[in-house]
Amino acid sequence: MAEPTTDTGAGPVASRTSPLAHLEERMCAATVTGARGVTLTERPFLSMVNLRVDPASGAADRVAKALGAPLPQLCGHTTASDARTIAWLGPDEWLVLSEGASVATELKEALATDPGSVVDVSANRTTLELSGPSAREVLEKGCALDLHPRAFGPGRAVSTTVGPVAVLLWQVDDEPTYRLFPRSSFADYLARWLIDAMSEYRGPEVP
Repeated sequence: MAEPTTDTGAGPVASRTSPLAHLEERMCAATVTGARGVTLTERPFLSMVNLRVDPASGAADRVAKALGAPLPQLCGHTTASDARTIAWLGPDEWLVLSEGASVATELKEALATDPGSVVDVSANRTTLELSGPSAREVLEKGCALDLHPRAFGPGRAVSTTVGPVAVLLWQVDDEPTYRLFPRSSFADYLARWLIDAMSEYRGPEVP
């Protein structure tokens, strides 16, 4: 998928190409419908900001106010406000995900001169979305986490591996829908691994 970028003085000047644009048709062809259905898509160009700040500081309070949601304090937890989701990465580190514009400027202003860092890492990862009744079974082929609803459910996000690829894995809803955030350089391998893992659900009539 390509997205135009704009120079305000000269109009459209370039296009960004997502890391998995070349696999869009293959991911679409891998879709399975019905009771054992599973779908794989890329959600490119999401805004991602890495945040580090002392959670007990006044700066953390200002950051939470700017985001409209508290910073999650436990491993695997997320919080959300509007189109923003904040995922716990470590005791003083979070990933802020947004469907809209980057919040880096707002967070830098909230951090002010206090210790910490705000880095826009949107170009560092892409987003794969795996959904459908068989999505959990597909992931379980290569993920060591216990993904059963008793242990992992909507709103949980953890760093793990799927196949041999390190990802942040976030369960969005009960369908279930999962979002996987691999490094862009490993996205092709992970997408192909998932397409292969989905193949048994297509049935013999689909090549």
